[in-house]
Amino acid sequence: MQDSYNPPSGSTPERKTPRRIFLREVGAAAMTAASYSRVLGANERVNIGVIGYGLIGKQHIVDLKKFEDVNLVGLCDVYKPRVEEGLALIGNPAAKGYSDFRKMYDNKDIQGILVATPDHWHALMTIMACQAGKDVYVEKPLTIFIDEGKWMVQAAQKYNRIVVVGTQRRHGKGVGEARKVVESGVLGKIHSIRIASYRNIYPGFGKTPVAQPPADLDYDLWLGPAEKKPYTAHRALYHFRWFWDYSGGQMTNLGAHTIDQVLYIMKAKGPTSVVSMGGRLAMEDDGEVPDTQDAIWTFPGGWIMNYAIREANAMRGDAASRGQAYFGTKGTMILAGGYQVVPENKIDPVNDIPKFSGHPVGGPVYTDTQPTPWIQASKGGVESDARYGTGGEDTMAMNERNWIDCIRSRQQPLCGIEEGHRVAVCCNLANLSLRLGGRQIRWDPDKEQVIGDKEAAAMCTKPYRAPWDAALKSALGKA
Repeated sequence: MQDSYNPPSGSTPERKTPRRIFLREVGAAAMTAASYSRVLGANERVNIGVIGYGLIGKQHIVDLKKFEDVNLVGLCDVYKPRVEEGLALIGNPAAKGYSDFRKMYDNKDIQGILVATPDHWHALMTIMACQAGKDVYVEKPLTIFIDEGKWMVQAAQKYNRIVVVGTQRRHGKGVGEARKVVESGVLGKIHSIRIASYRNIYPGFGKTPVAQPPADLDYDLWLGPAEKKPYTAHRALYHFRWFWDYSGGQMTNLGAHTIDQVLYIMKAKGPTSVVSMGGRLAMEDDGEVPDTQDAIWTFPGGWIMNYAIREANAMRGDAASRGQAYFGTKGTMILAGGYQVVPENKIDPVNDIPKFSGHPVGGPVYTDTQPTPWIQASKGGVESDARYGTGGEDTMAMNERNWIDCIRSRQQPLCGIEEGHRVAVCCNLANLSLRLGGRQIRWDPDKEQVIGDKEAAAMCTKPYRAPWDAALKSALGKA
């Protein structure tokens, strides 16, 4: 592997500040909150290193630069031009560029690592950062197979680390208020929830041939724990998300945000079963993940969640298809940043039976009962784009702020690793069902295991490519 990347002119080597040295070995990583506060003084800035300077990584840097108590001191990317651009954006002459994240982890001045890489790297980079004594902000989707989440939770607990997941939308004012609406019981019995992600990018992004990787891209390190495959342009920068080796499609991408809100609002630990069907039915490109997908989860307490993904039709004529709909016996709540409660009418059920030419003798007898609302209409929160969560509150900045505050206080964050794992389980179970031909997958949310399906259970894990398999075992103490 390469050593640290030599930064362009204007950058200087990393600083060695004795009072900020943060021990990285296993024993030191389990330090108490009290001892940690002695290392990081109340008035000191938190030193952060960022891995991955893509669309989201760049936004994190823009956000973190606004925090007066944050010092951006490192940036790692396997594509050298992005390191150069990112360091220029950071604007800190003392910030150091890296081509290998392990060199960044050796920097004992860094307290926090922000992981904004392709999805297949999220788990291992987080686990190894915990082992190195770093607190972590890891982007969603948390994992691409279920056992990765179990390993991440184990590592965060083993090394006593703060790990925040980039499912930031639960910070929204409307989400918190919507949770209280559900808690109040005003909607009656909530029996189903519908969510959807629709857009039209037909015919897709085209096809890219097998080629030699660019000279300034370390493709082998980009692949990391994933199976070695020939390079194509779509198997790297940005478009990686359309391939099963590196992502789970829109189910794990956009789905992670909306499913997280549902689990938070409904206080749900996990489903008991899932069925999902679909495929890449419309796109004319080299992608693998579904462009059309429907999934239904069943949850304890007697309710279902229905998620529809469309990549080749944006449902332009149906604004109600966007966001989330919580269907109760007495009312419906629509959530898309802000929320709105729409009452259902209380009626005589007989009066809703079709009349046609009238019922013969012995049939239902209609009454004069008039429909009346079960509950009052209400609304609240702050409106935002239903797909990307933009245009309203800056929940990403809220999540970043919560991470920095928790690094200092050692309190658990709102979007913690266990919550992120539960969301990823829902997403990955749906993809399991789809890839197994749409069969029902039964799940035990307490034991976190598939019930009665050896093939599906085997797909909950996947071996890492060497040498990353050994790195995983070492970090989890299984070497």
